[in-house]
Parts: sequence; structure tokens; C-alpha cells
Amino acid sequence: MHIPDGYLGPQTYMPFWAASLVSWSIALKKVKKELSAKEIPYVSMAAAFSFLIMMFNIPIPGGTTGHAVGAGIIAILLGPWTAVIAVSVVLIIQAIVFGDGGITAIGANCFNMGVVMPFVSYWVFKLVGGGAAKGPKPYVAAFLSGYVGLTVAALLTAIEFGIQPLIAQGADGRPLYGPYPLSIAVPAMALEHLFLFSILEGVVTLLLLKYFLKSESSLIYTLRAKEG
Repeated sequence: MHIPDGYLGPQTYMPFWAASLVSWSIALKKVKKELSAKEIPYVSMAAAFSFLIMMFNIPIPGGTTGHAVGAGIIAILLGPWTAVIAVSVVLIIQAIVFGDGGITAIGANCFNMGVVMPFVSYWVFKLVGGGAAKGPKPYVAAFLSGYVGLTVAALLTAIEFGIQPLIAQGADGRPLYGPYPLSIAVPAMALEHLFLFSILEGVVTLLLLKYFLKSESSLIYTLRAKEG
């Protein structure tokens, strides 16, 4: 899901840079208001967790790899705006230091995994779980939040580089950037996530929520937001 350099043209990656910059600006303001001093260490831990889980790239047929992200559980535990900051920082470090994802594509990668995914996961959890802290409901909601969040982020990624052959062509008709059309990009990204990586994301989200419900339920943002 880390789009490399050369796959997105400037007419695509520049608007996503702008969208991510606006999201980061809003997120910083929100986090300053919502985050308590007690929760600050958890933000660092959340970023470290996301970094670690994204480093486990699993090869799949077709020459690509996939991974979980952890944005859903961070949004559930610390709030979606905090997840925006935590995951975006990880993605920026991965691109600059490790070459995982392109520099020009940082805006798009951060928007997909660091903005869209946390909010999709957060609202799926809220809608399905309804703020419940007991019974099977929060666990079902947690699994679906991780599953749907990663799947939507993957589909958005596929659409971004899948439209490149349509919007950026040379004089000979060849794509200037991403060579794979939507007919290839969307199935390739959708299938691997629907049947593998999104399931993994859902299981990780469920297990971590289960732990926090038992040991640190007062720190769960979604429960505190309901009480407030």
C-alpha cells in the first residue's frame, strides 16, 4: 500500500499533499485539546506499534506485498485525529529513512492510511458497537473497523495509481506514470486485502481492544467520547 515514486503524476500527488497538510493542521489542533498528559506516552507507543506492524510485509503472488497498518485500533483507543498524527509520522519516517513509499507520494500514502483509514475505522466501530463495552458487540465492531478501514484504504490506493494511464499519457499513448489500469490495480489490491490483510487487521484490532477493555478501559477514546 506504500505507493512508490513514479507511480503518481503531479496532478495526482500534489492535491493529496495539500489534503494531508490540511488534515495534519487540523489534527494538531484537535490533539492539543483532546489529549491529556497521561495519554501522551500512548501516542508514542501507538506510532511504534504502527511502525512495527507495517514492517511485516508479506509477499503474495504477483510480485507485491501487503501488511497491516494499525490505524483502526489507534483511532479507537486514542481518537481518529490522534491516529492521523501517529500513523502519518510513521509513514513519513518510512519513506525518508527506509525508502518504503515514495517521497512525492507521502501525501497520498498518508491520506490513504493516515487519514481515511482511521476515520473509516472509527465510524465503523461507533456505528456497529454503539459505544458498548460488554458482550460480543465491541469485539465484532473492532474486527469490522479494522477490516473495513484497511480495505477502503487499499481500494483508494488502487484507484489513485489505477487512473494514471487515463490521465497522464505520452505522445505515443503510453502511461507516463503508473502503468497498471484500474482493471488490474483494483482487483490486485482488493482481493489480497479482502481475503488476507484486512482479516489480519481486523484480528489485531479485536485482540488489542480486548486487552484494553480488560486492563485500561478508561483510556479508550470511543468510550470516553460516549460518556462526554
